[in-house]
Amino acid sequence: MRRLFPHPLTPSDIEDRTWDLAELAEAYAYPDAPGTPGAAGGGAPSAWLRANMVSSLDGAAHHEGRSQPLSSDADMRIFGTLRGLADAVVVGAETVRREGYRPARAREAFAARRAALGQGPAPAIAVVSAGLDLDFSLPLFTAPLVPTLVLTGAEAPADRVRAARKAGAEVVVVGEGRRVDAARVPGALAERGLTRLLTEGGPKLLGQFVAAGVLDELCLSLAPVAVSGTAARIVNGPPIAVPERFTLAAVIEESGFLFTRYHQI
Repeated sequence: MRRLFPHPLTPSDIEDRTWDLAELAEAYAYPDAPGTPGAAGGGAPSAWLRANMVSSLDGAAHHEGRSQPLSSDADMRIFGTLRGLADAVVVGAETVRREGYRPARAREAFAARRAALGQGPAPAIAVVSAGLDLDFSLPLFTAPLVPTLVLTGAEAPADRVRAARKAGAEVVVVGEGRRVDAARVPGALAERGLTRLLTEGGPKLLGQFVAAGVLDELCLSLAPVAVSGTAARIVNGPPIAVPERFTLAAVIEESGFLFTRYHQI
């Protein structure tokens, strides 16, 4: 694993070796003190919303419905690191169903860092769903280390809201109608002390965040494979009038995979 950017490079940057989790945690640390109030000391705490996605060389976000075929050992180490740093993992309902989401687990490698930052033992999973078409008997809802959040609209089906709460999930209303207002998601989570946010998609949810202008950072893993087919791009949502601009913050390479970080300008 080699750091390719930013410059200037040092000998340790270009050494091709496996980075340990502590090094990855430093490389992917959130900005200093996310969630602190504004300079005047007032207002709600702010959140930093980071996305982690993988793409093939030809732009596919998955192969046959799952992202795992595009991944690698290094990608999974970074995936685990990003989860180990986050307060909450925000994910769409379709991704929960397709990827078979389970509760986040506590990892000893990040325990001291999380304790020092006042974080819980593992990130909460926050599922974004308008219709709440979810299997609330799954361990994600019934047996998480940290209670799972369900983000939905004010007019979500009442019976599904009751089912979510009965399973142990916390239901958070972030939309006036049935749909979730993506622009309100970071603030709603920050109000609960969850300011270091990670979204793992899917493409439709990420598209909503991009359209709402609330995505602060994109961690994009570029896999050295081409899959063809009709798979969605990593962002698949409503069009925006002016493209969002991001600046390159870092690039790491291992076995032909590029692990990039982009910050919103």
